[in-house]
Amino acid sequence: MTNGVPRVGMVGAGQLARMTHQAAISLGLSLRVLAESAQDGAATVVTDVELGAPDDLSALLRFAKGCDVVTFDHEHVPQEHLLALEDTGVAVRPGSAALLFAQDKLAQRTRLAELGIPVPAFAPVTGPQDVARFGEAHGWPVVLKAVRGGYDGRGVWMLNEAPQQLPDRPVYVEQRVPLIHELAIQVARRPSGSVRAWPVVETVQQEGICVEVVAPAPRLSPALATEAERLGVTLAEQLGVTGVLAVELFEAPGGLLVNELAMRPHNSGHWSIEGSTTSQFHQHLRAVLDWPLGDPTPLTPVSVMANLLGGEHTELATSLPAALEAVPEAHVHLYGKDPRPGRKLGHVTVLGDDVVDTRERARLAVAILRGDRADDE
Repeated sequence: MTNGVPRVGMVGAGQLARMTHQAAISLGLSLRVLAESAQDGAATVVTDVELGAPDDLSALLRFAKGCDVVTFDHEHVPQEHLLALEDTGVAVRPGSAALLFAQDKLAQRTRLAELGIPVPAFAPVTGPQDVARFGEAHGWPVVLKAVRGGYDGRGVWMLNEAPQQLPDRPVYVEQRVPLIHELAIQVARRPSGSVRAWPVVETVQQEGICVEVVAPAPRLSPALATEAERLGVTLAEQLGVTGVLAVELFEAPGGLLVNELAMRPHNSGHWSIEGSTTSQFHQHLRAVLDWPLGDPTPLTPVSVMANLLGGEHTELATSLPAALEAVPEAHVHLYGKDPRPGRKLGHVTVLGDDVVDTRERARLAVAILRGDRADDE
């Protein structure tokens, strides 16, 4: 502890750790981060930084000695290292038993199916013949996915026929689901068991990358919204998650299906910083410390979060003032990254009463920030 206040350690120093640090300041907490580089987004703003790789056990053990609880802004710490931390008495939240199902997608699919949670049809793969059999049984196209490490469209292959050879990494195959909407539900759970949920949001993907989130999901029936919350709470409880759990969902013609899990703050919850009474970052800190959870109720009828991806002409030194002038109600969050095309540089959140107008305002702010248009166009 620092002056009697718990010290939370976060493994990883990207934008999630950066925004967690901002929440920690208002709670009077001392956030410590394990960064791979002093130039990582959180390492440039947090004062208590330890340099080390997430797969270096000695660095993890050294880092954890100065923490009352250890949490994560990514899933890249090996299971054996998580177990070693727990064996030394470190409070790891979420723990290794839960994190396995965010790290290993085949284990996740298998466990969810055992729990009766709806997921797309899937099968393990050892060779191209397994993909061929699955496609013949479930229809083409199919989706080949990396068991570990895939994100933002990476580690995902859409196949119209069996491949000649597999990627050089463990993969599994699943049915390509006809989508009505893509959704997400976030819940937070304390070690003592209480759970709170934010409303279901609609996510918009382009080339596998989330570009927009609308909260609450504007085209979802009340019955499916209730079902999504039930799924989120059930998963948090059954998997023993502590902290924030994000559940990415497909709305398909037959109902909801679980797509992915993340046991940390998540892109789909960034809207909550301004859009809900308690943000996902405040809630994650409260949850891992086993403090009383905050109120996730939205503050306005509509919140739209638009991701800022670098463009060909992104010059934030000039585009940021222009965007703030054109959309003065926009809440702009920049992650301290050098602009380059396709890189996630930040996000913009706009609050409002009307979905169409609020989306247009958020999109305008991002377009100006990217350099795609001038504010007088």
